[in-house]
Order: sequence, then structure tokens, then C-alpha cells
Amino acid sequence: MEQCWARNPLERPRFPQIKLSLRQITKGDVDKSNIVDLLIQRMETYATDLEGVAQEKTRAFLEEKKKADELLNQILPPMVAEKLKKGQVIPPEVFKSTTIFFSDIVGFAALSMESSPMEIVDFLNDLYSLFDATIPKFDVYKVQDMTLYSVVIHVTCSVS
Repeated sequence: MEQCWARNPLERPRFPQIKLSLRQITKGDVDKSNIVDLLIQRMETYATDLEGVAQEKTRAFLEEKKKADELLNQILPPMVAEKLKKGQVIPPEVFKSTTIFFSDIVGFAALSMESSPMEIVDFLNDLYSLFDATIPKFDVYKVQDMTLYSVVIHVTCSVS
């Protein structure tokens, strides 16, 4: 193509050279149909491939969006998460009564020095799984903050 655009007409290829180049590019299909049909066929193939890529990217995007939504719903109350996703303003809420529960594992520093990392993870997982199993029974909202030597769970609940 670039040779055909040459400024000097003598540098431009002749039709037999163009036909030979097209035959090499199209692997000989140029004689079976005209160049326009070949271009249309290639564009259709490209469009089909592009649709497949777009569908795959859309599927991957929706999967990641679902993961993000699940994470958001885990750290925020469902009503707040939905309003945030819709871009709505979230007015502050006032509760007549709240309870904040702080827990500290006495001797955790010493325990962590004597235990393997997996033993500590298993211990904390078992301990706080008990809290997590109890929380739904009382209609509470849990905020969790973990630090190296202490684990703190803030539980805020509203009383009707």
C-alpha cells in the first residue's frame, strides 16, 4: 500500500506486481473472489473476533464488579452500600442506644511469640468465628479492625 502512495509515479508498483503481492498476502485467494469481497470477509472475521473479546472482557468486568459489591456489603450495612453504589448522599443516622464492644486477648504478644503464624491465624479465626456466629442473632453491625498485637471488634447495634 505504501509503495502505491509513492510521490514519484515511477516508484509505484504495476498491477501485475500488486496482484502478486495480494496473492501472497491472501494465500492465493485473490483469484477466487475480488479484493472487496476479501476485505469484507476479513472485516467480518475481525468483527466476530472483536465481539468475542468484548464478551469476555464484559464477563470479567461483571465478575470483578460482583466481587467488589460483595466486599462492600461485608464492610458496610446493606442500605449504605446500595446508596453508595447509586451515588446517593448518605445522611448520618442517630441511634438512641449503641454498644461498642472492645476485646483484647490477654497475653496475645506472648502467645504469638510461641506460635507459628498459621497457629495464630487458626486461633483468631476460631475465636472470631464464634463472635461472627453470634452477631446475626442480635441484628447488629460489626466493624472489624485487626492490628499486630491486638484484635479489636467494634459492634454497634440499634435498639428499637
